[in-house]
Amino acid sequence: MSSRYLVKDLLRHITSVLNPHIERASREAQLLLMHHLGVDELWLLTNQETEVEDAQRLLELAKRRANNEPLEYITNRVSFYSEEFFIAEGALIPRPETELLIDEVLKNIEDKNAPLTVAEVGVGSGIISIMLAKFLPNARIIAVDISEAALGIAKRNIELFGVGERVELRLGSLLEPVDEDIDYLVSNPPYIAQDAQLESNLSYEPQNALFGGEIGDEIIKELLDEVLSRNINFFTCEMGYDQKDKISAYLKDKDFAKLEFYRDYSGFDRGFTLRL
Repeated sequence: MSSRYLVKDLLRHITSVLNPHIERASREAQLLLMHHLGVDELWLLTNQETEVEDAQRLLELAKRRANNEPLEYITNRVSFYSEEFFIAEGALIPRPETELLIDEVLKNIEDKNAPLTVAEVGVGSGIISIMLAKFLPNARIIAVDISEAALGIAKRNIELFGVGERVELRLGSLLEPVDEDIDYLVSNPPYIAQDAQLESNLSYEPQNALFGGEIGDEIIKELLDEVLSRNINFFTCEMGYDQKDKISAYLKDKDFAKLEFYRDYSGFDRGFTLRL
């Protein structure tokens, strides 16, 4: 491959590299080229005859994508809740259904201007804490993760969105590093069973953010125990589509006011809110 290509020829070539492996090869070729050149879609459409240098580097990006590395890790960009965040290996790539987790939290907070203390367990890239900070202007958010790499990515996003004064990052397991009284706990914890067979692209994502134990719901149950023992009034949590009955059974003899499940865009059970 020569070092100089016209935009239209380069798009055709990158599409052919992706085509046997990627479903939306033509679209992803455009996204990779826009990322490589630092341009938008309008530029791409109106500069088809423009010559591009350093096409070899773009080909390397395309080969990474053809090997099923997530596009988000290649471009370091991910969209979530109509915002754009930085993402890199070390933090789980946000999924659209996690937007519903935020919706559930906001649904349960009547006074959005109240001075709440919110804790998030498993902050990852920081997207949940950042969006809650935007919607809850007087909330203090303590965001915990067991991974230093994830906290580094979250810190970058927190600075990007200018919410560093209200979102505090802490390293640790579950609520271990949080001594304060908590009004609301939120989490998208690992909830996949240890022996589950995953798609190959998930091998690039942090495994400790995916697998929740031998059965899968162990971490969720630990968080439920924390909520009950520490008398946290609200807990909203994402879960696996097949865990509703197990969670209901675990809480059967516990003392609480309300347990409400919600579904994702495909109609699968995806999470719950426990109110004490």
